[in-house]
Amino acid sequence: MSTSDVTREGIRGARPGREAMGANQTAPTVIADGLSIERDQRDQRDQRGQRGQRGQRRKAERAMVPKAEFRSYYGRPVLKPPTWKALDIAGYLFLGGLAGASSTIAAGAELTGRGRLAKHGKIGALAAISLGAVGLVHDLGRPSRFANMLRVLKPTSPMSVGSWLLSAYAPAAGVAALTSVFGRFTGLGRAATFGAGLLGPAVASYTAVLISDTAAPAWHDAYQEMPFIFVGSAATAAGGLGLLTAPVREAGPAARAALLGAGVETAGLHIMKRRIGLAAETYDQGRAGALMKAAEALTAVGAAATVVGRAGRRSRAASAIGGAALMAASVCTRFGIFEAGRASTEDPKYTVVPQRERIDQAPR
Repeated sequence: MSTSDVTREGIRGARPGREAMGANQTAPTVIADGLSIERDQRDQRDQRGQRGQRGQRRKAERAMVPKAEFRSYYGRPVLKPPTWKALDIAGYLFLGGLAGASSTIAAGAELTGRGRLAKHGKIGALAAISLGAVGLVHDLGRPSRFANMLRVLKPTSPMSVGSWLLSAYAPAAGVAALTSVFGRFTGLGRAATFGAGLLGPAVASYTAVLISDTAAPAWHDAYQEMPFIFVGSAATAAGGLGLLTAPVREAGPAARAALLGAGVETAGLHIMKRRIGLAAETYDQGRAGALMKAAEALTAVGAAATVVGRAGRRSRAASAIGGAALMAASVCTRFGIFEAGRASTEDPKYTVVPQRERIDQAPR
């Protein structure tokens, strides 16, 4: 019988050739393995504890650091504000719309025998497009820059299409007005009147596509409604001009155009503000907000005066007041839209926040 003992250091008291074979022979290996496993488990627990402590420290650190908000890129805006001059370009937005819609009303008046309304519409269209061209060229700096845009016709460029459109419309509007004033070449003048009338809606609306094609959030995000707003505003202005200058007995088409345009413009603005989200703030704040509120008030006054002027005895004074108010409302709308676009480029949130929202909503 063996008197050897199994210890941590090995087998004590063993005598060669006398130890039993079997379990006792593997006992040192089992014990060593058990000790190794215990050490490994202890090391793993220590590592988990260290990782937990590091995770707690990171959470504490994250809680102490405020969430970063993007404001600018090295102190500069995300977008460069438009360099257009308000008087030149916002003025052109109004005058171009007035010219185009006036030509369309004049063509209709020519067909229905309303000579005074047609004549005043033609003269108003020529004056408006001439002043608008002066503002456009002044903003460009040199007349040759406008001519350079006629070297090619690029259908995907609103600026290129608009330049060719103006080159076709302005001569037609000029011939229509001059022949009407001097009473000469009436056949040519009639053809020019209808030609300008057909091009009028495009002249009134292409500027909406032009500004919507820019990066300004308040313009670009409103690309769906902007053509309707511009056409409505143009009809409001041209109808107001007809109410202001034409005899009351001939001003019926002008009144209907003004009221219809005011309705389309107002509805378009409300739909646009609800749809575009954050950028809609720019239409209600600052200079743009003041101009848009003035436009709403003038539109309400002008529409009420127009209705009163057409009812009953057809008051000439009420028609004139309504026409002047509606033209002023169109001016405020165009300048308000211009200022809203410029304001939306000055604050980076109107660019960054919608982009982050679109990223978060994108399917993954």
